[in-house]
Amino acid sequence: MRRTVFNEDHEAFRETIRAFIEAEVVPHYDEWFQQGIVPRELYTKLADLGLFGINVPEEFGGAGLETHKFEAIQYEETARAGVNFGGSGVHVLLALPYIKMLATDEQKKRYLPKFVSAEEMWALAMTEPGTGSDLAGMKTTAKLSDDGTHYVLNGSKTFITGGVHADRVIVCARTSAPTAEDRRFGISLFAVDTKSEGYSLGRKLDKLGLRTSDTAELAFSDVKVPVADLLGEENKGFYYLGQNLPSERWGIAYGAYAQARAAVRFAQQYVQERTVFGKTVASFQNTKFELAACQAEVDAAEAVADRALEALDTGELTAAEAASAKLFCTEVAHRVIDRCLQLHGGYGYMNEYPIARLYADNRVNRIYGGTNEVMKSIIAKSMGL
Repeated sequence: MRRTVFNEDHEAFRETIRAFIEAEVVPHYDEWFQQGIVPRELYTKLADLGLFGINVPEEFGGAGLETHKFEAIQYEETARAGVNFGGSGVHVLLALPYIKMLATDEQKKRYLPKFVSAEEMWALAMTEPGTGSDLAGMKTTAKLSDDGTHYVLNGSKTFITGGVHADRVIVCARTSAPTAEDRRFGISLFAVDTKSEGYSLGRKLDKLGLRTSDTAELAFSDVKVPVADLLGEENKGFYYLGQNLPSERWGIAYGAYAQARAAVRFAQQYVQERTVFGKTVASFQNTKFELAACQAEVDAAEAVADRALEALDTGELTAAEAASAKLFCTEVAHRVIDRCLQLHGGYGYMNEYPIARLYADNRVNRIYGGTNEVMKSIIAKSMGL
C-alpha cells in the first residue's frame, strides 16, 4: 500500500540520514556497543546536520517547523541500519517540548541556541528508585531559599536516559507536600545545570539492551537551582508531564514499528544467503510463511504508527490513542522480532548479528513510557470501563 505520510522533502532528508549513518555511525558502532555509550562528538555532528533544530523557532537558530515526521524517519533509518543515536532522542522528543511549552522568553534565549548546537545536551529525570511508574510518590525535594533567589534540591533519580552526557536535566521535584485530595499536587520542574555543586552522576547502568544509549543514576545534595531555572509554575509539574506523555508514547510506538520492519529485512537477507541441507533457508515453506506473517503484522503496525504521527502533528493525538498505538506497535514488534530471530537459528543469538541486538533493544519498549499494563488501563478508562 502506498504511504502518504511523507513527501519529497522528507525522502530527501531520509537519503541524507542514511548516508550519514553509513559514513559516520556504522563503521564505529561495534566499538561504541562495547563501550556502552556513543561519543559526545556524535551529538555535535547530528547538530551540524540540523537534527536538533527542526522544531525550534528560527529566532533561536532552528528551522521553525512543527512536525515529528523527520524524527519518524530517523527511527526508521537507525533501525534499518541496526544502530541508534544514543541519548539524542530524549534531547529532542522529550526535553524540547517542555522548553517550548514552559520556558519564558528569557529562558528560551538562554537554552535554545545551545540546545540546537548540542553545546548543551538535555535529559529528563522523573523516575526514582522504588517509585517506577508512580511519579506522585517521588521523594526528591526542592525547597525555596529564605531569600527567594534559589531552590535547594535534594534526592536521587534512576533510569535517566542520556544522563551521562547531559549538560542540563529537567528534574521533577516536590516543592510542596501532596494534599489529601490530590497526591499529584506539589511537583515542579527545574532545568538543572549538571555542573552545579552537589550534582553528582552515579553509575552508568548496565542494561540488557540499548547498549549505546547511556542510562544513569543521578543524585542531588543541596544543589542550588536559581529561580530563573524553574520551568512553568510551581506545583503544576504533574500536569505538565501529562501534557507531553502522548508524544513520548508515540515515539516508543513508532520506534517499535521501525524495529519490527528492520527485523523482517534482516531475516529476509539472512535466509536468502544461508543454506541448509543444500538449499537456502528461504526456500522452505515454513520460512516463507513465517516471514509473510511477520510482514502482515508490520504492515498493520505501520498503518497505526503513521496514523498516530498524523494525529500528533495536528495536535489531535489523545492520551488513549497514544496508549493504544504504543500497546499495539510494541506487542507487534515483540512477536515479529522474536520470530525473525528464530529464523536466524543459533546465529540469531550472537551479538555480531543485528537481530540479536534488536531483540534486546526492543524489550524495554513494553516497559518505559508507562508499562503496557498501564496502557491497557488508560485505554479501558477511555472506554468507560
